[in-house]
Amino acid sequence: MATPVVTKTAWKLQEIVAHASNVSSLVLGKASGRLLATGGDDCRVNLWSINKPNCIMSLTGHTSPVESVRLNTPEELIVAGSQSGSIRVWDLEAAKILRTLMGHKANICSLDFHPYGEFVASGSQDTNIKLWDIRRKGCVFRYRGHSQAVRCLRFSPDGKWLASAADDHTVKLWDLTAGKMMSEFPGHTGPVNVVEFHPNEYLLASGSSDRTIRFWDLEKFQVVSCIEGEPGPVRSVLFNPDGCCLYSGCQDSLRVYGWEPERCFDVVLVNWGKVADLAICNDQLIGVAFSQSNVSSYVVDLTRVTRTGTVARDPVQDHRPLAQPPPNPSAPLRRIYERPSTTCSKPQRVKQNSESERRSPSSEDDRDERESRAEIQNAEDYNEIFQPKNSISRTPPRRSEPFPAPPEDGELDAATAKEAAKPSPAMDVQFPVPNLEVLPRPPVVASTPAPKAEPAIIPATRNEPIGLKASDFLPAVKIPQQAELVDEDAMSQIRKGHDTMCVVLTSRHKNLDTVRAVWTTGDIKTSVDSAVAINDLSVVVDLLNIVNQKAYVQTGCTSLKLILQRFLPLITDMLAAPPSVGVDISREERLHKCRLCYKQLKSISGLVKSKSGLSGRHGSTFRELHLLMASLD
Repeated sequence: MATPVVTKTAWKLQEIVAHASNVSSLVLGKASGRLLATGGDDCRVNLWSINKPNCIMSLTGHTSPVESVRLNTPEELIVAGSQSGSIRVWDLEAAKILRTLMGHKANICSLDFHPYGEFVASGSQDTNIKLWDIRRKGCVFRYRGHSQAVRCLRFSPDGKWLASAADDHTVKLWDLTAGKMMSEFPGHTGPVNVVEFHPNEYLLASGSSDRTIRFWDLEKFQVVSCIEGEPGPVRSVLFNPDGCCLYSGCQDSLRVYGWEPERCFDVVLVNWGKVADLAICNDQLIGVAFSQSNVSSYVVDLTRVTRTGTVARDPVQDHRPLAQPPPNPSAPLRRIYERPSTTCSKPQRVKQNSESERRSPSSEDDRDERESRAEIQNAEDYNEIFQPKNSISRTPPRRSEPFPAPPEDGELDAATAKEAAKPSPAMDVQFPVPNLEVLPRPPVVASTPAPKAEPAIIPATRNEPIGLKASDFLPAVKIPQQAELVDEDAMSQIRKGHDTMCVVLTSRHKNLDTVRAVWTTGDIKTSVDSAVAINDLSVVVDLLNIVNQKAYVQTGCTSLKLILQRFLPLITDMLAAPPSVGVDISREERLHKCRLCYKQLKSISGLVKSKSGLSGRHGSTFRELHLLMASLD
């Protein structure tokens, strides 16, 4: 009898190169847990099927990096918001652009689809929240109340409320029908990155950069409990579908929490770094993370994770399967959402506040939608995922199979190999089997990692005898090997053209010094004439750029914008984090550098504010920078 193979609790499923440039946002389809959408700095939105290497569809139309993406519940529509403030909605089944929505003045930080109606909510760096009607291509309402960027939006399961989280350390709850704020939940001491409604009860969870998760009662509008001591900023949380626990995607780990009272049920080590989104399917939790242009997906087997109880397990998991206790049949502590049987009532339409919100669709919008395309990269996967939904199915839909778990390292022993090497009892003729016995392992020094045993598994659909290789009976074919590149040749290729470029740049620098010497005398006309007389077009271009102050100002603003978008959250998180216990030299160095950066950015903010009143392109750029630097105050 074969020895059972012990499988892992968590494992890496796949790593893909998702974009030609850096990935800036991603989201998982919550219904299937199999559909992944990524937005990149290349202004594209790409769709992927988890555990498949090829892109299904690439959506174009945005002219600036895609900062936020979201799939609707049936995974038929996708919305993407860009750095410029524009929003585009695509129909995935029809493979075409559906709507282009304009109105925000800064980059889109968060998006969410209404669970029943055809509405989309958007949160921006300009601190505004807008509710859009996809059918009428217009803004239904604008919610004001946050003082900094809105990082996360979530509709309640019944579609009546909207929760928002922002960098101003607050969570707000909005009534869509009344068009006003119901309650504000203060308490976090850092930017709030994520909010999530309980699937059944009137309960809301929020995660912050202050390393806490807070649970809010939506009947009494007060905090229920607070979980502290997260290993880093909380960026991704998800309730179990039955609402028994909350999963928190932490740095290289998954934590399972209860809230009444607050306690940690389990900790699972997962090497996913900073996980960006979570989804659950087939008793498996799928987590995705991105770094530069790469996206990695991970799987956690929830049947081996403790989801109820009172004592937290050790992070070093006991790999025996865990029997889950039956759910508590007692009544919930709070009210339960009443899901409407039909589409929910339309939110109250109020007077529009800006020209961009009340204008009708123009020819410019139509042109933008014509320029937006949905390029199907993999027709087979596209037809399998989206096209069957268009026809009436006479049989129940095929349930996706869970991802198979790999065996634990070194768990395959000699008994398993011998069992795999046995011939089938249905065979009349038995071929001689070569020696497939696993050799005894030599003793391993503690500092040397043990070699991984490869499973000696013979496929069931083999078409050749066991132990015989066709290559043994064929003449040997010599494969030409590429000549190794020695260090001298590699360096010569790297330095090819280097000396020539140095000569060109030296000459250009010398000519610019000549023009600069004439410029310092105050005679601009003479300096321009001298630049033309040098007969070097690069010098003339440099001089004209200085006169216009266009290229250098725009380049400086673009560089500052990138610094603020990529590093300002890190700097503010580091400064807002509580002091560590004990001595941490590397943390103290990071804190010192963050303080220096904060001081320098603070000194620049005054200049940016004074220039924000300019007109034209530069003024628009400075106003955008002023919004980004608002969190420094």
